[in-house]
Amino acid sequence: MRKIELDAILSAMLQSYDGISDLNFSVGRPLQVEAFGQLRPISVDPPIHALTPYQTESVALTMIGSNRRLIQEYLKSGSCDCSYQLGNEARFRVNIFRQQGNTAIVMRKLNSIIPTLEDLELPAIFRNICKEKTGLVLVTGATGSGKTTTLAAVINEINRTQAVHVVTLEDPIEFHHPHQYSTINQREMGVDFDIYPMGLRAALRQAPKVILIGEMRDRATVDIALTAAETGHLVLSTLHTIDAGQSIGRILGMFELDEAKQIRQRLADTMRYVVSQRLVPRSDGGRQLILEILGHNLRTKEAILLGEEEGRTFYDIIEASETFGWTTFDHALLNAYKAELITEDTAHLYSTKKGVVTRAIDLLKKARGSELEQASGLKIDSLAANRR
Repeated sequence: MRKIELDAILSAMLQSYDGISDLNFSVGRPLQVEAFGQLRPISVDPPIHALTPYQTESVALTMIGSNRRLIQEYLKSGSCDCSYQLGNEARFRVNIFRQQGNTAIVMRKLNSIIPTLEDLELPAIFRNICKEKTGLVLVTGATGSGKTTTLAAVINEINRTQAVHVVTLEDPIEFHHPHQYSTINQREMGVDFDIYPMGLRAALRQAPKVILIGEMRDRATVDIALTAAETGHLVLSTLHTIDAGQSIGRILGMFELDEAKQIRQRLADTMRYVVSQRLVPRSDGGRQLILEILGHNLRTKEAILLGEEEGRTFYDIIEASETFGWTTFDHALLNAYKAELITEDTAHLYSTKKGVVTRAIDLLKKARGSELEQASGLKIDSLAANRR
């Protein structure tokens, strides 16, 4: 397949629906896009009712081009990551993988416009996160929950307000940050460095104040990231975990049992914030960002050092510190429900403690019912007074 033919197909797919986040090429299925979280088939001319192994392999080879590293990585591990530029129309993060002996491709559409904290409607506590000078800040969540976009907004705020050197290690680079008040050097894995631990070790010799790591995938990366946070750097990174407690557990689980005490101490000393994200369906269509935010205080440090137990869970710690801008998923869901951004069913489905959310929603319904009854009573009294 020639690049010009592939570009025409990609362009047609992008124009098919609003809210497209991913393009999907799977054998036995038509061309598909993910729009607002739902996979939808695409009609093209000539029609493709079910992709063949030859077609998906042709698409993959066109994207890989003559890059030997990607070909070797795909043959060795069964998948590879790269980026793809569709003229001036769009840029993609691409994962090419093998399934049941066939090739499949998922393309994540990247936003060419660098978001701001205001664009994403992130809470005010994010300005405090951007002002941190040392330590570790994690943004966690499932694939496609917007972690990279949130970190791009944080880097943009630092870039706009601080005269510091920022080094990013990404796979691939998703947002191109122009130099503003900061100096930003962005490095792409496979192009500028081989693996995250190697790139991170080099970054420590490049005199940065802020280091962004695309993802903490392994023990070596976590170990060096903790060292960087301990030696006066602000380290920003992501994890594929669903909440703050699981994020702490995932890091600890990367190390041996005999290292647990030392790692807990290092993590307790360096952890500044854990921001967990979920994208949930909005009442009016589209998706709503729901956040859980855990900060750092003596209780957080104690829970990391000694582990969670009854009365000392990260959920309890966050609830007790909501006045400082921290929030649980449940509290954020209830606020979105109050604002009529999401439905009651959505609030239940994405909640952490369903009993807590159920009781709170019942209380809200009763309060709204009382307000309606009171308003109705006032109207009746007013009409009666007028008649007299």
